[in-house]
Formats: sequence, structure tokens, C-alpha cells
Amino acid sequence: MSANNDSIGKTITVTVLLCVVCSVIVSAAAVLLKPQQIANKNLDRQTNILAAAGVDYQGKDIPELFASTITKKYVDLATGKYTDVADPARYDAKKAAKDPELGIKLDKSVDAASIKYQAKVMPVYLVEDSGQIEKIILPIHGYGLWSTLYGFIALEGDLNTVVGLGFYSHAETPGLGGEVDNPNWKAIWPGKKVYPDGSMEPALGLIKGSVDAASANAEHQVDGLSGATLTSNGVTNLVKFWMGANGYAPFLANLKTGGA
Repeated sequence: MSANNDSIGKTITVTVLLCVVCSVIVSAAAVLLKPQQIANKNLDRQTNILAAAGVDYQGKDIPELFASTITKKYVDLATGKYTDVADPARYDAKKAAKDPELGIKLDKSVDAASIKYQAKVMPVYLVEDSGQIEKIILPIHGYGLWSTLYGFIALEGDLNTVVGLGFYSHAETPGLGGEVDNPNWKAIWPGKKVYPDGSMEPALGLIKGSVDAASANAEHQVDGLSGATLTSNGVTNLVKFWMGANGYAPFLANLKTGGA
């Protein structure tokens, strides 16, 4: 009499073999696709940096355009000066933030952006002409309503006038907080000023409703996101944090005096 093909032992054996085969396939796919995933991630970052800087990238080779247009440097936030990192190709500020040697845990009293941890060294991106900064693009992030928003803010060579702002990663509510992706809203940012004259204390932020162009503070104000007060507050908080004393303000101040 033949063995019962539906025995528990055979069922378990087939199940285990199927799991092993699937695990091998998934692991192999992950390994094989990782270089492409890294390339896609870099391409997305480069595209967002170019977009924030107002560089026309449509229909162009992004890596080639980025390499010919953007200079990447690193800044020690504590000193506000340029610095080096051990392995630029692998340096990840997001991972560095939680490394005891490369990052710091922020006290709640200064953590306006609600990020908890901050890298000691941040990358910055420059558009230069004959050694002079035409534009500077700064990574920013902070908590909105449901998620951490990651993006870039770009400034003119005066280190105060906004060229553009955009977020490349977030999970805010579509149609509400997700309006941070609305091109019409992003088009409001260019020309706004981060700092009042003679100060390095950021004044730029969102208000409730629409900005009154006749207001004395109009150049520092951006229309709030309708129906998304907490996301609007989050954007204001992260901009003021990163452009303030615990972010890039010391670095920008040094640049203005030629000390970076």
C-alpha cells in the first residue's frame, strides 16, 4: 500500500521547503535590487534639490545636470563652519542623528521641529559662479500632523531670500496637510524673507488664512494650509528651527562674513 500523500509530515515538509525557497528568492531580489534602489533614491534627492533651487531639469540627464550645477559640502552645526566627513559617499544625516558619536539628543525646550535627534553635521548644496554663492539649498525636516516632513529650502546668494521650498517625503493627509505638495502653494514661497533686516532670528512662517500684501510683515509670511492647522504649524516650526540658532543660522552668519 502506498504511503498517504496527505500525511502531516509531508505537509510540513512541503511548507518548510516552500518557505525556504520563497525566502531565498526574496533575499536574492533584495540584494540584486539594492543598487537600483540606492540609485533611484539618489536620483529623487537630486531632482528635489534642483527643483528647490529653481533649476530647470525637465527632459535633462539629472545626474549630469546635478554634477555640473550643484556643489555638495558639509557643515558642522555647532561651529557653523564647513567640515569633512569620514565617508561622504555613505554619510546619512538621518542615521547619524541617532548615532551617539555623530548626533545629539535635543532637549524639548529647543526642539521646535519635534525631531528628537539631530545630526551634528549636515550636508548643504551650493550653486556657485566663479566661487560666489548664487543659491544655497538646505535640508530641513520636522513633524507635521501625522508624519515627519523631509525637504529642502533654497535661498538666494543674499542668504535670506527664498528661492523655493519643497518636501520629498511625508505622510500628511491628502487634500489637507498633503497640500504641502500643491504647486500653487509652493509658488508662494519664492521671494519671501527668512530674517528681518539686521537679525539672524527667523521670522518666516505660515499664518492662518491668506497674507495681506499690504502688511508690514508680508515678506515673512506664507498662506496657511486650509483645514490643516497642525501641518501648517509644523512647517512653521521646522523652518524656524532649521533656520535658527540650533540649525543653519550660525553657518549663514559665518558665510555672510566670509568665515565659513
